Amino acid sequence: QVQLVESGGGLVQAGGSLRLSCAASGRTFSSYAMGWFRQAPGKRREFVAAINRSGGTTQHADSVKGRFTISRDNAKNTVYLQMNSLKADDTAVYYCAANFWVPPTTEVQCDYWGQGTQVTVYS
Repeated sequence: QVQLVESGGGLVQAGGSLRLSCAASGRTFSSYAMGWFRQAPGKRREFVAAINRSGGTTQHADSVKGRFTISRDNAKNTVYLQMNSLKADDTAVYYCAANFWVPPTTEVQCDYWGQGTQVTVYS
C-alpha cells in the first residue's frame, strides 16, 4: 500500500512557474514508478509525465514537453513536477500516481492515486 499526497498547486499568472510535490508513504517509494496526470473541468484525466524507479528515464506528454519536468528524490520519498511557462490550458487538478512495474502513462496502469492539487493559470 502506498499513500500519495500532492502539494504546491495554486493560482499563477500565465508565463509563470509552479513546482508540484507528491510525498509518498507506506511501502518503499523507490520500488514504484511514478506519474503525473491532470484533469481539466469537463475533460477526461490525461497523462502529463512519468518517471521510472531510479529517475533515469522520463516521459512527457507532447503538450508539456519543454515546459514541464518530472523528477524524483528517493531519499525524500517525493516526486516533483516543475512547471514553467504556464498557460491557461494548463489549468486542471493535478494528480500523482504510482505503478509497481512501469512508468504509468495511462490511468489503467496506475495502482495508487493522490487526492489531487488544483492549478489555476490566469491571463
